[in-house]
Amino acid sequence: MTTDHLTHDRPPRRIPHAASKVPEVTVYFWIIKVLTTGMGETASDFLAHLFGPVPAVGLGGLALVAALAVQFTARRYVAWIYWTAIVMVSVFGTMAADVLHVGLGVPYALSTPFFLLALAAVFALWYASERTLSIHGITTRRREAFYWAAVLATFALGTAAGDLTATIGLGYLGSAVLYAVAIAVPAVAHRAGRMGAVLAFWSAYVITRPLGASVADWMAVGHGRGGLALGLGPVTAAWTLAILAFVGYLASTGKDVRRDTAV
Repeated sequence: MTTDHLTHDRPPRRIPHAASKVPEVTVYFWIIKVLTTGMGETASDFLAHLFGPVPAVGLGGLALVAALAVQFTARRYVAWIYWTAIVMVSVFGTMAADVLHVGLGVPYALSTPFFLLALAAVFALWYASERTLSIHGITTRRREAFYWAAVLATFALGTAAGDLTATIGLGYLGSAVLYAVAIAVPAVAHRAGRMGAVLAFWSAYVITRPLGASVADWMAVGHGRGGLALGLGPVTAAWTLAILAFVGYLASTGKDVRRDTAV
């Protein structure tokens, strides 16, 4: 699903002078999004093993605040600023879900619906305030705040959902296959006229999280857990390099810079 598909749900009024704070939705968007989800999953676990859970959460929280501060300060979409913020949301969103499970003992069967309700609340407040959930209208501070709150909730939800399916018998590879099939559903439904563009976008956006995380976990964990045993550090480094390559390409070409803005 690309930006062109989302135009069907755009209200007609245009703001010619307001710069969008989010990238155009292209195939590159979805590739980098999946990469950030996997990198965030393994990076979170790697940092927790390296520094301990509490220091890792503290560092992750500070890095997230700093990244979002830079993102909010920027006057328009800038590839490296935006995707740095997404990476930090991915890392901290994973930590938030893990803290509930590991630190507080909340089972994934409870944290998953909890984060789902949290996301629904964000969407409800966003729509009540702005009358749209379209990413094409991210041109004000308030809308940007709703957008990033939704993004953080989707990462936490996806983390909990991915860990839930992995621990109830599917394993990481089985979960990856499940979510690879699931992510095609909103795209197909939208193309068939069965699902609106905004709903299809956010549905796919949520599913990218457990998809990428399941693949990264499968690559990192040991053979005893059904993985490839490549290690958290190497997998994190490899996925980070892939992210840097794609973001560098977009920053140099501008292929994901939106040319118009609608609300």
